[in-house]
Amino acid sequence: MDFRTRVCIWVIMVGLANFMVYTVLYVFIGGEAVNGNVISAADGSLRYELQSRQVVSRGVYIFSGIHSITIWPTVGAILLSMLTLAKDRIVSSMRSSIVRGRTMITILATVITLIILVMMFWFILHFAGRLAHPRPQEQAAAAASAPMR
Repeated sequence: MDFRTRVCIWVIMVGLANFMVYTVLYVFIGGEAVNGNVISAADGSLRYELQSRQVVSRGVYIFSGIHSITIWPTVGAILLSMLTLAKDRIVSSMRSSIVRGRTMITILATVITLIILVMMFWFILHFAGRLAHPRPQEQAAAAASAPMR
């Protein structure tokens, strides 16, 4: 097995381990923070809620948000590693098509990278916005009692 193959397999294995840890922690703590809320009480204290409305400490909330953000680069690394491992097969199977195999690999890698970067930055901005601008308790209570759409 060559060095590139070993690296790709390790990236895939570490990425899958990150998914497993994320899933176990998601179940254990009751959700994730990116879609949760930071609620400002009348006395100025802050309450950190996951998207399941489970109240957690600030540390757990921040850890959950960061771990949710890391899922996107993990997906990208796994997909790019799989694409690298399949590169020779893709190139050999696309010799007579309109788009050559190497061009197709470049297009796929570019699309994967762009999607992953957009989603990761969207999660970062969304999470940072929650931390920087806590919702007032009254507004959070109104949102909690509103019917789900």
